[in-house]
Amino acid sequence: MKGLTVRWSLTDAPAGVEEQLASYVADSSYDRFTGQEGLRFKTWRCRPGEWFEGCYVFVSDEARTEFQRAFSRTAAESPGSQIVGSAPILIEECDIVAVAEGGDGFLAAGRY
Repeated sequence: MKGLTVRWSLTDAPAGVEEQLASYVADSSYDRFTGQEGLRFKTWRCRPGEWFEGCYVFVSDEARTEFQRAFSRTAAESPGSQIVGSAPILIEECDIVAVAEGGDGFLAAGRY
């Protein structure tokens, strides 16, 4: 499987940006990516005051390339960039080696 990481720095972002990002994910982004063709799953991660990122896992290199090409053209104007106040500092491809589901099962949710 093919992965993609998109990361924004939060070091110079406005106070409270983490809550704004979590609300954006819950209210809009989660629904946008749920059921998206070519996408296995997406995870949103945050280290308050440091960074916010989206981690994507695609079914194929073609699906990742298509998404990455389209996203890269508008990355600086994307909702995440507007909330943070700057463009992503990293858009990085990777290979997913394996995914394990724990004994308590997988829980998809718009907000934890």
